[in-house]
Amino acid sequence: MDAVSKSLIYSPCHGAAKVRAMHIRPFVETDWPQVWPIVRDVVQAQETFVFDPAMTMSQAHDIWVERAPGLTVVAVDGERVLGTAKMGANRPGPGSHVSTASFMVAGDARGRGVGTALCQFAMAWARSDGYAGMQFNAVVESNRSAVELYRRLGFDIVGTVPGAFAHPSLGRVGLHVMYYAF
Repeated sequence: MDAVSKSLIYSPCHGAAKVRAMHIRPFVETDWPQVWPIVRDVVQAQETFVFDPAMTMSQAHDIWVERAPGLTVVAVDGERVLGTAKMGANRPGPGSHVSTASFMVAGDARGRGVGTALCQFAMAWARSDGYAGMQFNAVVESNRSAVELYRRLGFDIVGTVPGAFAHPSLGRVGLHVMYYAF
């Protein structure tokens, strides 16, 4: 199934969101001016990703925008980008049968189902592309909303590297490796 046919409309449930409707679609370059501030803000907060907080816009683009056969998507409400995800093979060669994905959501769109929708999209994409499972390599253990989301969607914590992440206010915290078998 190609990426365009996998775009979807997602309406948050339980009245929790102020998002009218969320459409997830493949990233196009004209999205970057809205994606970059999301990536920049998340990375500079130094609470959830192991990326260099001093990375430039160009470096961020190179890291975030996947090349085929991987995929980068955006979750939009109208013309506004609420969040973004990237997905592809976790490793090359003998590890290429397992997928991975990463997600970032705009600060004012958090808690409204954007991350859930992006993760569900990535899982459906990986499943339809024949991956055996999805692995997250570095989920910061203090990122409770992400850990809870992934567990709710069926991911297991298969290991934790103690003190592997230098959190700006909590000090060194663990990084979980999480896995979901399709």
